[in-house]
Amino acid sequence: MSRKIKMIWDFRGPSGAKTAEHHEIHLKEYIDIEKLPLKVTGFEIKNEMHAIAFMVVTDEHMIQIRDILKPHRAELYEE
Repeated sequence: MSRKIKMIWDFRGPSGAKTAEHHEIHLKEYIDIEKLPLKVTGFEIKNEMHAIAFMVVTDEHMIQIRDILKPHRAELYEE
């Protein structure tokens, strides 16, 4: 079974939440353009000065996503 990895982009400052929300749109567009079998994306507001956008990938797509989209960090994803 393949691991699921949450690729994370951090956005800081007063406009971080809006930027993270908008970045998720681009993540979904990338999935559609590349016809990837990935479904889980999202954004979370951590506090008023920090928000994240994320995409959950499997091991077989991790290197491609990492090299092209350059997430800031990643962690194992558990549902």
